[in-house]
Amino acid sequence: MTAAPPAPRPPISRPPRPHPPWSRPSWPRPPAWLGAPLRRLVSAAAVLWAAATTAYAALLLAPGDTVDLLVGDGADTPEIRAQIVAEWGLDRPEAVRYLSYLGRLLHGDLGRSYQLQQDVGEVLAGQVGPTARLTLAAAAVGVALAFALAVATAGRSAWPRRIVSAAELVAVSVPQFVIGIVLLFVFSFSLGWFPVSGAADPQALVLPALALGLPVAGVLGQVLREGLERALEQPFVVTARSRGLGERAVVARHALRHALLPAVTLTGWFTGVLLGGAVITEALFGRPGLGRVAMQAVSAKDMPVVMAVVILSAAVYVTISVLLDLAYRIIDPRLRSA
Repeated sequence: MTAAPPAPRPPISRPPRPHPPWSRPSWPRPPAWLGAPLRRLVSAAAVLWAAATTAYAALLLAPGDTVDLLVGDGADTPEIRAQIVAEWGLDRPEAVRYLSYLGRLLHGDLGRSYQLQQDVGEVLAGQVGPTARLTLAAAAVGVALAFALAVATAGRSAWPRRIVSAAELVAVSVPQFVIGIVLLFVFSFSLGWFPVSGAADPQALVLPALALGLPVAGVLGQVLREGLERALEQPFVVTARSRGLGERAVVARHALRHALLPAVTLTGWFTGVLLGGAVITEALFGRPGLGRVAMQAVSAKDMPVVMAVVILSAAVYVTISVLLDLAYRIIDPRLRSA
């Protein structure tokens, strides 16, 4: 007679072990497509912080008393000095002053011009419009000329490319104020087609936009032509031609999109060129704008206005950079998948 099998033991219940710190569940990650824009926004905020900090450090490190620097060439009274000390917190510790300065910037407070007796935000707001019209018109002129010349000469015979390349080299090499003087002499003084100065007449925008946009067209046209000629040598162009597409259709539908990426990269560069050139162009053509205000502020040592112009220029550059990052992903689908 065989022995009965032993009864199964009941399972031993053990309390669950706590997860070690390195194996605890992490927070949900953001979607992959959101990573690059978030990184771009963080870097943009870092650039703005660096620009604001640099402007603040320039004020502190400049020789002389801070109150004297902020007063500049304006009226100097005990009441104004007391107002400066109160607004800038000059009677408080340095760290508190710096944090207060950043806090004012976050709330849109750019300070006050004690020479003009006006808020800096109001001073700049009255000049943003003319500068924006000038830079947008110059950008439109530069981009239109570059596209037209690049499409017309890419893949053509050598002589048209040489003539256009020589003209582009001249436009890039000659200073903007020389281009402006030549345009004034020919089209204003000699022919009388356009006014010499001012901003009330829409025709007064033509010559400044040309003077500011021709150097941009010179550089952008060269980059676009090289990109188009490289794209026209790719196998997909041969396939497009084999399907019976004409040369213009091949360039417009296929090659141009592949040539846009290096050209779009230059947009950040010519944004700086337009902002810097606006200072000279507005002074040469007697136009109002941020460039003219910046020159007057530097001459009069109006530090609040100078600092605000620096911060505003950095904000414009950062905004353009963020838009360019989005444009890259629209032009090249490979960047979206990456």
